[in-house]
Amino acid sequence: MRVIAGSARRLQLKTVEGMDTRPTQDRIKETLFNMINNDLYGAAFLDLFAGSGAIGIEALSRGAKEAVFIDNGSRQVACIRDNLKTTRLEEKALVMNSDVVSGLKMLERNGKKYDLVFMDPPYDRELEKHVMETFQNSCLADEDTLFIIEASLGTDFSWAGPMGYEIIRTKEYKTNKHVFLMKALETDKN
Repeated sequence: MRVIAGSARRLQLKTVEGMDTRPTQDRIKETLFNMINNDLYGAAFLDLFAGSGAIGIEALSRGAKEAVFIDNGSRQVACIRDNLKTTRLEEKALVMNSDVVSGLKMLERNGKKYDLVFMDPPYDRELEKHVMETFQNSCLADEDTLFIIEASLGTDFSWAGPMGYEIIRTKEYKTNKHVFLMKALETDKN
């Protein structure tokens, strides 16, 4: 696994051994970043269920001003820190060893809004739905925040509309998909 573009281009990243993580394949990562590249420069980026940190590191390499990585595995957190050191991007990063919802609650204390939120939770456990409930009334996101969820192809997102989110795009791959959501505007909710 490597950084595809930007200041850390071609640098190799470590991954966490075992079945606890599923690193996003380079070709899928490249497709994803081609879709969001125009939104990255100067963005505040959240990488949830961060694993190796490859997605947030790619965002930093491509011009995001900062990234927060949240994962609750000590091996994952150590891997993220190693990868940030390798890419020399640690000054732009905050790594949190926490479950995602608790980490988000801690971040709310500083009142900062994030421009892009990426999450790759363990598949088919409805964790994405639970996390998106946390964002409903959170100061961490507004109607301009883009949420990207990596999920299995069979993951049901019928909860999104009633919860106040609009699915603006879905990109399917062989075994998984990226679902792009934004908070619906107040007029859209009525």
